[in-house]
Amino acid sequence: MGNNVVYSELGEQVAKNVADFARKHIIPFYKEWDELEVFPRELFKKMGELGFMGMLIPEKYGGASMGYYEYVSMLIELAKVCSGVALSVAAHNSLCTQHIYQFGTEEQRAKYLPQLTNGDWIGAWALTEPTTGSDASNMKTVATKIGDKWEINGTKCWITHGKSSEVAVVLCRTAEPRTANNVTAFIVERNTPGLKAGKKEHKLGVRASETAEMIFEHCVVSDTQRLGQIGTGFHQAMKILEGGRISIAALSVGCAKGAYECALNYAKERAQFDQLIGNFQAISFKLADMVLKINGSELLILQSCNSKIKQSNNINLHSAMAKYFASETAVYVSNEAMQILGGNGYSKEYPVEKYLRDARITTIGEGTSEIQKLVISREILQ
Repeated sequence: MGNNVVYSELGEQVAKNVADFARKHIIPFYKEWDELEVFPRELFKKMGELGFMGMLIPEKYGGASMGYYEYVSMLIELAKVCSGVALSVAAHNSLCTQHIYQFGTEEQRAKYLPQLTNGDWIGAWALTEPTTGSDASNMKTVATKIGDKWEINGTKCWITHGKSSEVAVVLCRTAEPRTANNVTAFIVERNTPGLKAGKKEHKLGVRASETAEMIFEHCVVSDTQRLGQIGTGFHQAMKILEGGRISIAALSVGCAKGAYECALNYAKERAQFDQLIGNFQAISFKLADMVLKINGSELLILQSCNSKIKQSNNINLHSAMAKYFASETAVYVSNEAMQILGGNGYSKEYPVEKYLRDARITTIGEGTSEIQKLVISREILQ
């Protein structure tokens, strides 16, 4: 695609490396993973060996010690091929691993980050519940202090890697509902008694990314597993979601680019009425709108990366803007790509129907488009 936004020179090299990796390890298999809802666990070990699973983590903990420009470049390239794989990489990097890095003690970092960054362990981040999504202060999963331990009871749902993760950051209520500072974060290992996996979700899209319940029944963890001070979990989660929104924005752009490039190539090859369909204004104008929205999304991502790197006061606003615009763009572009391909776009023989299915979750996960508009409006009115 012409006029690509360049995040950094190193980011361009990362994108090339990811594209090479995808050609060998993802493209031959992604249709099967999608069809059968396979979570390709071994793939993530391979990506760990190349630094993809600890992109933002310093080398002292086994990470690649890169920045958000490179991280975004990686996710875009992965999502151009398979948004399910990109989503799992994003959840592992920007949610679980980042939470432990940003808010963990030195002992917690040393214990967990090397195994997460090399892909030996897959991470999960458990916030959402059956009755509470954005309404986090009213969560039903409760951690009760008993001596120097905590007992966790409750159910988390829609958790990426809820079944296969070796470790999870779990947000629990530690005070009365709807009170200030009533959420605390804990690191919970898979083999902890009282933790079990619930149902796996059967999803419309991103089917190579595992989504499942996590059920806690008298699950006891040591106070050494607590992340930060008691009652600071909600603040931590909001900081983590800043990076999470950038991740979903990047994934959205990758998905949109994949759909756009498929439609563009089709418009250059498909003939009707004795000429290529790209010559028809109805088609060419669709392509113009698609590339315009994609480039606009990338510039908003670049702005949010800059704010994140500088720890600007505008990071909340900029990440929400990028996530909102890019996710709506992914749905728009993949839908228009299907229209350009016509009946072929509706067939599984072409990848466009998968891009459309995959794109739909981006306007919901890590804060719906409506929540992003709420964040944006509050930021500009304060």
